[in-house]
Amino acid sequence: MNSTELSRRSFASGVAALGAVAASPALAQTREITRFIIGAAPGGPVEGYARVVAEHMSKTLGQTIVVETKPGANGSIAAQTITDAPADGRTIWIGTQSMIEINHLVYAGLRWSPSDFTVLMKGLEGPIGLVVNPGVPAKTFAEFIDWVKKNPNKLSFTTYSAGTSAHFLGVQFNEKFGVDLTHAPYRGSAPQVADLVAGHAQIGFVQMPSVMSQLEAGTLRAIVTTGARRFSPLPDVPTLVELGYPEFLATVWYGLMVRADTPAAVKAKIIDAAKAAHADADVRKALAPQGLEIVASTGPEMQEQIRRDSERWARIIKATGFKATTE
Repeated sequence: MNSTELSRRSFASGVAALGAVAASPALAQTREITRFIIGAAPGGPVEGYARVVAEHMSKTLGQTIVVETKPGANGSIAAQTITDAPADGRTIWIGTQSMIEINHLVYAGLRWSPSDFTVLMKGLEGPIGLVVNPGVPAKTFAEFIDWVKKNPNKLSFTTYSAGTSAHFLGVQFNEKFGVDLTHAPYRGSAPQVADLVAGHAQIGFVQMPSVMSQLEAGTLRAIVTTGARRFSPLPDVPTLVELGYPEFLATVWYGLMVRADTPAAVKAKIIDAAKAAHADADVRKALAPQGLEIVASTGPEMQEQIRRDSERWARIIKATGFKATTE
């Protein structure tokens, strides 16, 4: 068995073992229930993160945590589930950067706004990656740009969803480098990655946890990432920032959010339990195959960073004229 299979299996078994309590109906009948609501497709990296963290937090809080996926409109349906639930801390949104920073800027008809929520913690954080199928002849960023320019009106860039940071990075990419890649959005990371590996698609802006095993196996190749520094699992892959393009600095994160009007004492209790989970050695080991940094960031400085990032995306999105609908 190769290292890729071991990595994939160890993460899957870790999720299964650590998530067993979170899915147990018997325990749900005897303990108080908290719901983790995920706005992403089942089987993806966000659900994997949620299940690992849920198991540890259920012990700390003395509650059964049930993980529910509610995909659609890039997490906006999950967000509405939170706003419709009581503000008692029993319904927690396991959301992502684009769901809270970008959705309100692109989706018409939302019945919620970012001010309806408090981000309690950014748990994991990492860059977006530009990856290609191995059939693409380019191995460096310069070679990639040259290859794209030699194939005008022929190529597309895929993303895991429309209206995400990956989508708007692709739009920026076209404008910055004078190319004409067509956007091909998917409904989740799993189908995007499957098509990239199969060769049905050649280029993707991806969430790194969704492609780590494929990069290890050589069934996909990373060209660049979008972090401030090199992504530690891929030390040989440069960042766009170091190549001289700081405007492409972008990260994605997964974290815990609740209704803003949840009592302060309840918020504090959830934060303490989340901190304990992210500091636990078994949790960190189970999350390691995702490749993202465990930041466990909380507090006013984190909130201010989210506000600044949302303002940055607002300027970019306004320039594109993009609008989506939840229908």
